[in-house]
Order: sequence, then C-alpha cells, then structure tokens
Amino acid sequence: MKVAIVHDYLNQYGGAERVLELFMDLFPDAPIYTLLTDLSKVSPRFREADIRTSFIHNIPLAKKHYKKMIGLFPLAVEQFDLRKYDLILSSSSAFAKGVITNTHQTHICYCYTPMRYVWDLYHQYMKEDITNPIFRAVLPFVLHRIRMWDQLTAQRVDYFIADAHNVAKRIKKYYGRESEVIHPPVNIRRFKVVAETEPYYLIVSRLIPYKRVDIVIEAFNALKKPLIIIGDGYDRPRLQALAGPTVQLLGELPDEQVNEYFAKCQAFIMPGEEDFGITPLEAQACGRPVIAFRKGGSLETIVEGETGLFFDEQSADHVKKAILDFETKTFDRQQIRNHAELFSEERFKSQMMDFIRHRTH
Repeated sequence: MKVAIVHDYLNQYGGAERVLELFMDLFPDAPIYTLLTDLSKVSPRFREADIRTSFIHNIPLAKKHYKKMIGLFPLAVEQFDLRKYDLILSSSSAFAKGVITNTHQTHICYCYTPMRYVWDLYHQYMKEDITNPIFRAVLPFVLHRIRMWDQLTAQRVDYFIADAHNVAKRIKKYYGRESEVIHPPVNIRRFKVVAETEPYYLIVSRLIPYKRVDIVIEAFNALKKPLIIIGDGYDRPRLQALAGPTVQLLGELPDEQVNEYFAKCQAFIMPGEEDFGITPLEAQACGRPVIAFRKGGSLETIVEGETGLFFDEQSADHVKKAILDFETKTFDRQQIRNHAELFSEERFKSQMMDFIRHRTH
C-alpha cells in the first residue's frame, strides 16, 4: 500500500507535529506534503524527511508573511497530485484535508479541530487578534470563502478521526460528519517523576490571546506567588508588560529544560480552552497535578481530585480561588503518572493501525 501524508504546514513544532512524527514511524516511506516549511523551527528529524511543498513555499518572504497568503491556501493544497497513492493520511486543523483524491483511494483525516478562526472562534479572532484596519476590512470576505471551502472539502474525506470528543462534536456540527476519537499521545519516556518540587507554578504555551495567560498573570500578581511561563508568540510583549515581580516569561526553551520545569513545579496551569491539550498530560507524566479551565480537552485528560482540579470561569479571581484551593489538597505522584500512561505513544500507534486496517481492506 502506497501512503502519502499531508500536513497543514511545517513551520512550528507543537502537538500536531509530534503526532506527525508518529505517522512517520508508522509509514516511514511515505512522503509528507505540506503548504510550506521552516525547518529551523521544527525537530531535526524533519530535515531528513521526504517533504514536498506547495508553490506557497517558493513565494518570497512566505516564511514570515504566510498568514497574509491565506486566500491562496485552498488552491495550493488542491495542486498536490496524489494519484499514485492508495492511502492519503491527512494531519489537519486547517487545509490539509482539502486534497483531491479519486474513488480508488482512501482518505483518512486525523483532525485536530475544524478551523477555529473561521468557525467557533471567528468573532473573537476578528475582534482581538486582527489589529491592522486594512486586514480587518478585507479578511471577513476571505474567511467567508474559506468557510464555504472548508465545509465543502470535508465531504472529500472518507473517514474522520477526531483527537478529542469535543472536536468530534465540532466535526459533526460544522461538517455533518461522524468521527472516531483517538486521543493524541504523550511520549511518557521523555518525562520523569522527582521527589522534590520547587515553589513555582508553570505554564507552557504559545502566547496568543485565546490561551488566556493574562488572567493567570493577573492572579499571580495579586497572590505574589512565583509563576514561570515558557513559550513565545505575538502576545508576549503585552503579557510581559502585565507581569509583576514574581512572574517570569522565559520564551522558548529546549525540551530537556522544559521537562525539568515540568518535573519540579507545584502544579501546571492551563487557563485556555484547548481542543485536546498535550501539555497537561506532559505535566502529569511527571507526576505533577494540573489546574485547568473546566472546558474542552482538559475534561478528557484530567481526573478531578486525583490528577488535578478545575476552575469554572476564565477570570483572575477564579484562578486565585483555584490556587488557594489547590494548596489545601494533596496529590499522589504515582497515581498521576499512571493516568498519563493511558495516553502512551504505543497505545496511539496501535489504535491508529487498527483503524487504518479496518478501512483499507
């Protein structure tokens, strides 16, 4: 069986790219088709991979300004000629699922979410993320057409796999399609449980507005407790200006350092609504509890009272209350670690291959 993998873009390294690496393990001879790459921002493994990019990649300054070319992405992904493959495995939260296939091929889409900035986060995105007045005037017309294209191309997929139950609900609502849920994996071997912790709390996240890191900073400014924030993004200057003396923004760090911070924190905090969320499981793989907003993927990865606790509103007051409540409780490191092991890479690979075998024979 000849296999091709299609991924939205390879210009960052997050949960979707870690899943993509496991697809590469399952199908080591499969080429990866993607809109564009910036190999300086992904793991070294991709530098040795057979990566085939669209015409977007060759446009001058595309690496820096690719978001401004969003209107070209549907055309670009439809230019991939995949006729010689039996199985198309798309890894998509945006455009990869829109490839054109024929009746002799099977297209399975592993969907991280339908495009949130054209569906459920559209109005928030337009209000909070788009500051350029020209873009704000033009973008609604572009996203309107992309929204129609996105819904149309969902019918090109033979089988959807959702990475979380709340994503399956979105697939049903926006695409009218059923999906099977296979949760993403966490690389348990990367993480260790240590006996001693340090007094800081931890966030590991892209720094963009909907992640709601700002409410945690506000809470920790008031509590005067240490908070460490790892990650980068265009919201970082605003967050840095908000940060008081007990809050540190460290930017991007190597995995080894991040793992050390995971292992020694008092608790990991996830204030945003995530589709699934790998980082809370990485903290739990270190035996550390999680304090999270009670919505989205956190409900599928955290056992309340055993591996963490929740707060019900995205506000500094609710975060403060959750921190103070957390400090009255105790959690068992090994029990938390055991829960994280339910989301292992081996489990993910086994479930994926079972799904693929049953749909391709």
